[in-house]
Amino acid sequence: VDTGLNTMTGGRIKRIVDYIDGSFCLTYGDGLSNINIKKLIEFHKSQKVYATVTGIQPAGRFGSLEISGERVKSFSEKPKGDNRWISGGFFVCEPEIFEYIDSDQTIWERSPLENLASQNQLAVYQFSGFWSALDTLRDKLYLEEMWNNKNAKWKVWE
Repeated sequence: VDTGLNTMTGGRIKRIVDYIDGSFCLTYGDGLSNINIKKLIEFHKSQKVYATVTGIQPAGRFGSLEISGERVKSFSEKPKGDNRWISGGFFVCEPEIFEYIDSDQTIWERSPLENLASQNQLAVYQFSGFWSALDTLRDKLYLEEMWNNKNAKWKVWE
């Protein structure tokens, strides 16, 4: 489906509405993972919600400070996920999600996901396996090094 250059993420999803007649998966093109999609789908089905997002805790990049006033109460060097869960970008959805997307200008990560969450229709599959973004030159070099050293954790085929 050609969605055009100016269509936001939600609009891109809405453009496939005529091709969907049941549960479907979606993801972005900028991440690598060894997630078991079959298990993700099974989890989604068991939750009986309109959408499931994969939650991940990426490797921390910086030291984390807990602050009280002008004093550091605790310090943790590069905690996993910087102590937060984030969207890993792998989703399983039901056709009902299309009702949450207004137009080509709708951003999936804004009102649709926010409203699904507030209506208890967004589950999270907490995934602790390998996941990496591929957004920057730094990410690219890191993943290419893993591949070249035959340590590509996302390569689950032989």
